[in-house]
Amino acid sequence: MTAYAWKGRNARGRSVSGEVEADSVDAVANQLIASDITPVSIDRAPAAERERSALVQLLGRDRPDDSDLIFFSRQMYTLTRAGVPLSQGLKGVAASTRNPVLKRVIGDLKDSIEAGNELSQAMKRHGSGVFSSMYVNIIRVGEASGNLEQSFQLMGEYLARDREIRSNIKRALRYPALVVSAMAVAVAILMIFVIPRFAQFFERFGAELPWATKVIIGTSNFFVDWWWLLLLLVGGGILAFRLWVATPAGRYRWDRMKFRFPAVGDILFRATMARFARAFAITYRAGVPLIQGLTRVSQAIENEYVGQAVADMRTGIERGESLLRTAEATGLFSPLVLQMIAIGEETGEVDAMLEETADYYEREVDYDIDNLSALIEPVLLVFMAVLVLLLALGVFLPMWDVGRAALG
Repeated sequence: MTAYAWKGRNARGRSVSGEVEADSVDAVANQLIASDITPVSIDRAPAAERERSALVQLLGRDRPDDSDLIFFSRQMYTLTRAGVPLSQGLKGVAASTRNPVLKRVIGDLKDSIEAGNELSQAMKRHGSGVFSSMYVNIIRVGEASGNLEQSFQLMGEYLARDREIRSNIKRALRYPALVVSAMAVAVAILMIFVIPRFAQFFERFGAELPWATKVIIGTSNFFVDWWWLLLLLVGGGILAFRLWVATPAGRYRWDRMKFRFPAVGDILFRATMARFARAFAITYRAGVPLIQGLTRVSQAIENEYVGQAVADMRTGIERGESLLRTAEATGLFSPLVLQMIAIGEETGEVDAMLEETADYYEREVDYDIDNLSALIEPVLLVFMAVLVLLLALGVFLPMWDVGRAALG
């Protein structure tokens, strides 16, 4: 296909423009007319724009994020609830979607619907990784039950809450990460540029240096002489870590190790359990069979350690065990959560109890995130104080001795 830049006017007469890939100019014109846009000019896209688009696609920066999928889900919920035909609704959503990959996928969905296929089948075939297996399964259940708008509503709410938890965790960790990065840069500058000047000054006077000064100067000389080796070690370590995490065993161990990190491990664990409970509640409420729902949930929580535990729950249920017994066997849930699951099985409202479980974990996550800065800041202050003390002892004490010797 060839990239074309077009200009035209929409149904309200406003000037619009964009870029699309098609086989010919006539194909572009037909697409625009089908979208109620009157084409004014259609030209080949400049080579620089095509190269930039290819580079963006190669880097994966054009893939739709959670915001795009949330916007798509909410739009489809509104349109299907209003009784708009599915094909017409997809055409309207595609016209208002800015992400090029999602726009192209929605266009494929529209073509598949018009060809007589179901929406869930089209998502699975044309999604190109945009829609998760759980998303496709929820839509399939909505089509079978006639509640497609409810499926879009559930997925929109789930994606919005999941994004909120992630953003809260990133916001809580942003300040400590900035402080540690600034400290690392400051220490590197001192070791490479500042300390060597002081070392030359001390050598000129031939003064006896204390042990702290010798350690600092030795560390500085190592940084200056072997900086390339340090870069190679850091780069090799990052590459080795990524290759290790890419393996099934490495991914499982890393996902388990994350829950043991000081301060943030409990937050990550509760956030993951909240995602599991929310996703399980959605699949259960939508009418997905229990075994199939656990399979989709284990793939949706994006943690191999918890995912394996959910898979073990599925295996236990296949053997005829109850949901409570399989949940107890995982060792992941607190007694309060297990009690809520037991009540849900007794009353037949497992989805409602799972929603309560997700709310419980999310409240715990919000509380821990609010207190995370208060927990990390004293540790950072102590670390900075120790660092400044060592630098002061190693640099300024010898200067004091040299000054005293110069004054007799």
